[in-house]
Amino acid sequence: MLSIGVGLNSKNIMGGAADDNTPSRGYESGDEGASGGGEGGTLRRHRSESSIVATEDEDDDHDKKIELGPQCTLKEQLEKDKDDESLRRWKEQLLGSVDINSVGETLEPEVKILSLAIKTAGRPDIVLPIPEGGTPNGLWFTLKEGSKYRLMFTFQVLNNIVSGLKYTNTVWKTGLKVDSTKEMIGTFSPQTEPYTHEMPEETTPSGIFARGTYVAKSKFVDDDNICYLEINYTFDIRKDWQ
Repeated sequence: MLSIGVGLNSKNIMGGAADDNTPSRGYESGDEGASGGGEGGTLRRHRSESSIVATEDEDDDHDKKIELGPQCTLKEQLEKDKDDESLRRWKEQLLGSVDINSVGETLEPEVKILSLAIKTAGRPDIVLPIPEGGTPNGLWFTLKEGSKYRLMFTFQVLNNIVSGLKYTNTVWKTGLKVDSTKEMIGTFSPQTEPYTHEMPEETTPSGIFARGTYVAKSKFVDDDNICYLEINYTFDIRKDWQ
């Protein structure tokens, strides 16, 4: 699969689901036919009293709402018990070296994608301008068929910790989805210095059927499903870079 391109391979196209014909559990043989010698053997499902009670308890738990404790900003957390040396060291181990100048007064983190680039050995990096509206004008970039490359991006985290930042990319050709990628980037504390992340190396497909124009959507989201950047774009795979 490709992180920003497309993967036309057998595991994407030919992937199949597992067989679901396994008999379900929770049934017992009847008194007759249990040993295979009787006629009219029946299967009977038994619900014990304990299973009924458990089901009722699950229903009650489903109706209950989880009450969270009071939430506070990261700045408030850092200032709590600041005179307690052991707690201060514990917070440093947990959060790392947090830049207090990057910590805001809000609960929500702020993630800014600063740059995107495609790196290929022996060639200058293809620097991708980040569009303000999320949709580049015209073709965003061109890749050569059968070439190896990496996607690299830098980003900044402000205000609060961002948990489970992910990069997702979906690619279509002639209206058919040909690739879908999800890359876990990680959890990051706020700091003024930008973070840098490189995706694993990928290889563009080759051949007459791989060449052409593709439509794609890239997103940066976290565990709370907050989207920090969404880009809808088109790109080409050609015989050469131009």
